[in-house]
Amino acid sequence: MRAEVPGLDLPPLYREVRLREAGDAFAHACAIAAEAGAGTLVWSRSPRLFDVAVVLEPAMPLGRARSALYVGMSALADALALHAPPENPISFVWPDLVEVNGGAVGGVRLAWDEVGEQRAPAWMVLHAGLRLVLDDGAEPGEAPGVTALAEEGYGEIDGATLTESYARHLMAGLHDWQDRGFQAVATRYLERLDRPRAARRGLDPSGDLLLRAEDGAETRHALAPALAAPSWLGVAGLDA
Repeated sequence: MRAEVPGLDLPPLYREVRLREAGDAFAHACAIAAEAGAGTLVWSRSPRLFDVAVVLEPAMPLGRARSALYVGMSALADALALHAPPENPISFVWPDLVEVNGGAVGGVRLAWDEVGEQRAPAWMVLHAGLRLVLDDGAEPGEAPGVTALAEEGYGEIDGATLTESYARHLMAGLHDWQDRGFQAVATRYLERLDRPRAARRGLDPSGDLLLRAEDGAETRHALAPALAAPSWLGVAGLDA
């Protein structure tokens, strides 16, 4: 684990804003997003939590820009996979929860400048949060279905190292979205989607989840209302 981090090793397009251990990367990024601009990366030095928020300026209507959530989810999973024991699967519960080896560890959420569905927001904030270690005094298995990276074989991985990996994968995912279109984003996300299950699953350009049962019946789960209350903040034991 790195005791001192003089500055993160980030691609040139990022601008680092480092908070103290008790800082709230999501709240801080939302507060400065309009002035700080795209590429601003806010992170907290907490030894217990991975807490990173990136400011985006999407050049597309809000109704499609919300799919940045899926890019962030895949980037987070890819960053975890770099440091994970090979036998520990990384999976998603739609739309925003990340599980490692079947236990909830965190997830991704979005905030944005309030505009109409057909207008591009001036800014968005993509926030990723993970539990690195269990709370003091907590015992493994005390909260069924909830875990931490340290409990799943990640050793002493720290927030700085994971932030550097995440930033690179996020940039690659955003470029892939721009170059190859939304289907590339959907395919990568669906590869790790564990629940809900269905005979066939898909994402439409608005980010809605489409499920088809064996009998052909179709169900749509809308992304926009699902983002209003991020599921992982409670399930993974992380406070808003």
